[in-house]
Amino acid sequence: MEESLTLLETIKRQFGCGEVDIRTYSPLTLAYIGDAIYDLVIRTVVVERANRSANKLHKTVIRYVNAGTQARMITALEEELTEEETAVYHRGRNAKSYTSAKNASIADYRKATGMEALLGYLYLRGETDRLLMLVHRAFDKLEMEI
Repeated sequence: MEESLTLLETIKRQFGCGEVDIRTYSPLTLAYIGDAIYDLVIRTVVVERANRSANKLHKTVIRYVNAGTQARMITALEEELTEEETAVYHRGRNAKSYTSAKNASIADYRKATGMEALLGYLYLRGETDRLLMLVHRAFDKLEMEI
């Protein structure tokens, strides 16, 4: 029987990536990959739920992939985070970024960066189930439907 690999494991294997202690990554590096993973999750859900034009898909996705929504999501989740997850979130939230969101407050942008750092951390640890559960729980708590 063929071994089932996660996307991360497949990428590492195909591109010859070595093992790295992700605790050494900067919080902004974690947020960088976390932003992409969150975007991929939301885009996947939107596409799987409705075959629409690219323009309509984009308009749906941008309602969820923005600093304001992400800030509300992480605020709703904070009580459910483990001590380790909270520490990663705080590192991301408190990181000094040289960019800012176009349509969000500094506070929302920092919270969103913290959430992205947490998602990046979970992804790189191979904790995809936990990552997806947190995103799903946040949507449930905010009573949002994609």
